[in-house]
Amino acid sequence: MMCATINVFCFSKLQQANSMDLKKLTDALTTHMPPIMRWAGTVARRIRKFDIAVDAKSSGSANTDALTIADLSVQELIVACLRDTDPIFRQCRLQGEESTGDFERFATEAPYSIVIDPIDGTKGYRDREGCAYSVMLSLQTPESVEYSLVYIPEQGENGSWVFACGDLVATGPDDPSRPAADVVRTLAPIITSERGSSKKIYLIGYQKQDAEKAQLVTDAGLEGVLAADMGGCHYWTFARGEFTGSLIHSPNIYDFPVGMHIARILGGDALWVHNEQPVHLRETWLDERADMERLPGIVACSADRAVLKTLCELARDWNPVRYQD
Repeated sequence: MMCATINVFCFSKLQQANSMDLKKLTDALTTHMPPIMRWAGTVARRIRKFDIAVDAKSSGSANTDALTIADLSVQELIVACLRDTDPIFRQCRLQGEESTGDFERFATEAPYSIVIDPIDGTKGYRDREGCAYSVMLSLQTPESVEYSLVYIPEQGENGSWVFACGDLVATGPDDPSRPAADVVRTLAPIITSERGSSKKIYLIGYQKQDAEKAQLVTDAGLEGVLAADMGGCHYWTFARGEFTGSLIHSPNIYDFPVGMHIARILGGDALWVHNEQPVHLRETWLDERADMERLPGIVACSADRAVLKTLCELARDWNPVRYQD
C-alpha cells in the first residue's frame, strides 16, 4: 500500500513570502541557471558513454528504479552552483531527486523551493535508448510553480530548451556560440493559437497496469502513450502541442510540476481526477521504495479543459493507491 508518511508542505514563516522579491529571484535564476544547466547537460552527455548504472531503488518499476552516476554527479554540480552563484538562492528551500549535494547551506523554511531533477528519463539515458532525457529545475511554492527550465542535451545538434515563467512558455534549440542566458531569453514563445493539436496522453505510474490504462485512454477517444513510446522529452512535446497532456499516478515533485506549470500558463490545469480540484504542492507522501516525494492519487494535466474533463471522468474511480502489495 501507499506509504502512510505524509509530508505537509507547510512553512511556519509563510507570511514572509512577500519579503523575498519573486522577480529578483526569477531574474537570478534566468541569469545564472542556463549556463549551469548547459554545463550539467554536457557532463551528462559525456558520462553516458561509460558504465554508469547504480543499484539503489526498489519500487519494482524499471522507469523509477533506474539510477546512474550521472544523476548523482549532475545534482552535485547544480547544488554547488546554486550555493555559490547568488546568495538569494540560499534563502530558498532546496529539494533534489537524489541525496547528493550541500543541502544544509540552504534554508529549511522559506516561501519558495528550488527543485532539481538531475536526469529526467534515467532509464532511457542509462540504457542509451534515444535522446529524450533532460536536466530540470523549477521554483515551487505550496500552491504552484513560478519558474521552470529544462535542458535536453541531445535533442537537436546542440541540445534544446524549454522555459516557463510569468505568462511565457518558450522552446527552441541551444546555440553554444552564444551565452546560454542570452539563448534562453530569446527562445521562441509558444503561441496558444498556433500550438500543435494532438490526442496523445502520456501515462506512467500504474505499475503493471500501464498498458491497460493507456488502452482505456485510447478507448475514450484520446491516445494513451507509455513512457517507452514517448519518442522525445515530454516537456518539449507537451509545450509544443505534440502531446495534449498526461495522466500520471502519484507523480513526483521533481519533474511533474513543470508540466503543471506549462499547462496553467497555456490556459489549462493539473487536476486530481477523484474531485477535479486543482493540484497543489502542500501535501506529499514519501515513497520509500523509490526514495522520492510524490503527490497523492492520480493527476490529469492538460492545456485543454475538455481533455481534462475526459481524463477525470475516465479515471475518477481508478485505485488511488500506488502499490498494491
